[in-house]
Amino acid sequence: MLIGCPKETAADEKRVALTPDSALQLQKLGYKCMIESGAGDAAGFNDSAYEQAGVTIAKTAANLWKSASIVIKVLPPTSAEAKRLAKGQTLICLFYPAQNTHYMELLAKNGANVIAMDMVPRISRAQKMDALSSMANIAGYRAVIEAGNNFGRFFTGQITAAGKVPPAKVLIIGAGVAGLAAIGTATSLGAITYAFDVRPEVAEQIESMGAEFVFLDFEEAQTDGAETGGYAAPSSPEFREKQLEKFRELAPDMDIVITTALIPGRDAPKLWLADMVVAMKPGSVVIDLAAERGGNCDLTVANKKIVSDNGVTIVGYTDFPSRMAAQASSLYATNIRHMLTDLTPEKNGTVVHNMDDDVIRGATIAHAGLVTFPPPPPKIQAIAAKPKEVAPEKTPEELRAEEVASFKKQTKNQVSLLAFGTALLLLVGTFAPASFMQHFIVFVLAVFVGFQVIWNVSHSLHTPLMAVTNAISSIIILGAALQIGSTNDLVIILAGISVFFAGINIFGGFLVTRRMLAMFQKS
Repeated sequence: MLIGCPKETAADEKRVALTPDSALQLQKLGYKCMIESGAGDAAGFNDSAYEQAGVTIAKTAANLWKSASIVIKVLPPTSAEAKRLAKGQTLICLFYPAQNTHYMELLAKNGANVIAMDMVPRISRAQKMDALSSMANIAGYRAVIEAGNNFGRFFTGQITAAGKVPPAKVLIIGAGVAGLAAIGTATSLGAITYAFDVRPEVAEQIESMGAEFVFLDFEEAQTDGAETGGYAAPSSPEFREKQLEKFRELAPDMDIVITTALIPGRDAPKLWLADMVVAMKPGSVVIDLAAERGGNCDLTVANKKIVSDNGVTIVGYTDFPSRMAAQASSLYATNIRHMLTDLTPEKNGTVVHNMDDDVIRGATIAHAGLVTFPPPPPKIQAIAAKPKEVAPEKTPEELRAEEVASFKKQTKNQVSLLAFGTALLLLVGTFAPASFMQHFIVFVLAVFVGFQVIWNVSHSLHTPLMAVTNAISSIIILGAALQIGSTNDLVIILAGISVFFAGINIFGGFLVTRRMLAMFQKS
């Protein structure tokens, strides 16, 4: 079969669905590849690079659409392109079927098979095909870069001879793939980063990346993102009002706001209202990654950058991935290549459209003359994050009872150990000479007392190895201390030296361990 990649017809679209590297991998699956002349120029892949990879160059789009059994694209087909697809041909692209029902029905009527890369289910096995995540990752990164381009100060704080520069404060609304990418980029640039999301399970992810989670004091339980395909679910009116109240509180302090909130099948929720923009400082920046769906900001204008009356720049570009065309094309082409790998189990260049496969079925919106959208839920669901089990706080009476029980247990163990030791000494003393017993008693007492001293030291202050060495040192100190009272001068000198060096080992060991632990403590 022949895979064809036409040139994108949208004015600002620079991405391409086939790269020379992905073409080489597709040929290993038994496919032949064709690309329209100039399709990869905007992404940095010229025709000669494709020819070196064994790709045929089509002079015209019409020739490509007629020859290819499988057509791969970035954006949904135009009206003219949809009419070119015939029965038995397969189209793979970002289709957005909920917004393009007319084209979906037309293609199904023509007998074409359509796989929407934006419909790939978010399950573990399909991560390698998740084009939305790939593009969102780029968009989140690019959003911070675009914010820096429009922001008149450093991200990181600096103290120079010319004065002090405060760090930028960045608020990221929505901690999906794009939001997390933005968090990582902003924190790496030195900004003080805050992030908010309605999904409770992402709080740990936000904090692990160095950002501060904006906590909303609201008792309503939010839906786990895994239950909604990894996306946020619509919130209640009460939650929304509480959320907006929090944003109004934060607005005057934020230098950069990046909004990423989208709900599948709906217009983008309005989260950054006009009064919040008014409350921001002049020179601040709002980057709206949901501009294509109406925007999260009241003042967003799709595909434009505007400046509010109070000097706040609002960027509503819808082509962030396309602004990094080379990287975006490489990732998207890899997503398609993985999809075709699953469609070609025999690696013989023949598509096997297995509608029993969760991934293939979920992404297929038209097959065998029928519209297959919306798909059924996958058999294997994403694993929802389990809420942390919070142990109930114990009452003072319960804590006191635990302390008493622990003390009784410890006392019992010590009394039992002493009784056993005494019996052992009496047994040994019955048969051993007096000179031996003197030294043996000193040794036993040193071991017992040294063990008890070290055992009660907090485990966070020493490693197991350090605990053993300190126990040995304690034994040495106690034994030496008992021998200092000897009448033999040599014994006294040796005992003093033993106490000195064993003391260095104990106190120095704990000091070193404490400093080592301090290195790993978060400042």
